[in-house]
Amino acid sequence: MSPTLDDVYAAAERIGPYIHRTPVFTSAAIDELVGAHVIFKCENLQKIGAFKIRGASNAVLSLSEYAVQSGVATHSSGNHAAALAQAARWRGIKATVVMPENAPAVKVAAVRGYGARVELCKPTLQARESTLASIVSETNASVVHPYNDVRVIAGQGTVALEMLEQATLDAIIVPVGGGGLLSGIALTTKPLKSGTLVYGAEPENVDDAYRSLQSGKLMPAPNATSIADGLLTALGDITFPIIRRDVAGIMTVSEVDIIAAMRLIWERLKLLVEPSAAVPLAALMVNSAQFAGKQVGIVLSGGNVDLDNLPW
Repeated sequence: MSPTLDDVYAAAERIGPYIHRTPVFTSAAIDELVGAHVIFKCENLQKIGAFKIRGASNAVLSLSEYAVQSGVATHSSGNHAAALAQAARWRGIKATVVMPENAPAVKVAAVRGYGARVELCKPTLQARESTLASIVSETNASVVHPYNDVRVIAGQGTVALEMLEQATLDAIIVPVGGGGLLSGIALTTKPLKSGTLVYGAEPENVDDAYRSLQSGKLMPAPNATSIADGLLTALGDITFPIIRRDVAGIMTVSEVDIIAAMRLIWERLKLLVEPSAAVPLAALMVNSAQFAGKQVGIVLSGGNVDLDNLPW
């Protein structure tokens, strides 16, 4: 099952009163560096500091009055956890979040600060899923998956609705982990602006989306590590078909490229973004010839940074 453009419009109406319509920034210095006009969509300035609030709030606000009685639950290493906690608070319901024990302390504290119960587990997907399953068995909570959920994907697609109103774009480059944001933006952009190509960008160390697109089947990246910790998840069986259908390609970048792009965003835009959010600019810098003279949208997906551990 794939969400439709109508689902994205419905999500925009549902979540509009709760979220920010985030601004777009530009930088003449970055334009000169890459040889293109770059428009940065600042989801780092969104509620909870990331785009994830769009999908989480759409999912929570979509639930029936009966379903919400048992609360909501998920597993997440960061921004989706905070987003679900905040969305549950808006709805006045309980949220339980399974987080790996190595999740950044700042993110665990943020999730608790939004009022959710946090259950820590071993840092493996199997541990996350089994812990979540036991919580659901105990509480009958509704699960809101971080990305492989049609309501979440439709919510993330609202980023594209705003971008296409804010700028005329030849291309949009989006970070890709589980693919919720990329698939939502791609399925929204294609019918509205068929000439605007959507690309994904991911770390070389976690190139499952690139390999999956090349092979035509899901190719996980087990035990991958990257400074872009928000992109360590693999595509899902809902996001992958949308990406195969609507995305023009996936670009990969090195850890050094990511850090350089993150620093450039701070130096030129005065925006502190998390490493995952810097991946699309890194991809543009590495592939600048492909986008020469074009209007390129870059999604700055989040700004939740551990200030005591900046990579430079």
